Amino acid sequence: MKTLKKMGLAITLITSLSLSALLPTAEAAGSYQVKSGDTYWKIASKFGVRVNALKKENNGTSNLIYPGQQLTIPNSVYSAAEKDLMARLVHAEAKGEPYAGKVAVATVILNRVASEDFPDTVKGVVYEIANGHYAFTPVQNGEINNSADAESKRAVNEALAYEGQGNGSLFFYNPRTAKSDWIFSRQVNVTIGNHRFAK
Repeated sequence: MKTLKKMGLAITLITSLSLSALLPTAEAAGSYQVKSGDTYWKIASKFGVRVNALKKENNGTSNLIYPGQQLTIPNSVYSAAEKDLMARLVHAEAKGEPYAGKVAVATVILNRVASEDFPDTVKGVVYEIANGHYAFTPVQNGEINNSADAESKRAVNEALAYEGQGNGSLFFYNPRTAKSDWIFSRQVNVTIGNHRFAK
């Protein structure tokens, strides 16, 4: 009888542990407990939300946060599918480029979404056709359909955290392979690796 009770207790315990693994944690529900070494920037980059939005959501009047503090994570303005699409484009366009170059490519996508001169959605920007050609080579050659690596996904989250604070690059190109004279006429903001980023 005692053995049956022990087995029943063990089954109950295992079941409750299994169910608790399936239930959303407080962190997954939109909150996060600050750990030692965290900053608004690190947390925003982890969740792919704007730093300014994270601070505003938590009435942050300074950059100080403390271990143990509970922060509310705001909803991202971009869906998981949009983040994945951006990451796939970053992966295809910036393979072999420095990490900062990957973040800069993601930033170009976000800057285009925000610009009146481009479509106002991630999908619209990525699949835009200009002068009879797709705006991005990986869409033309099908590389956009390949999965993104972890670094490209992280670069997208970092670009999302930084959104609205950059220097407004709307284009990027490799000067060794670019064939358009027009692209060379654009004002270059920064060169990272093999890419020039321009307005």
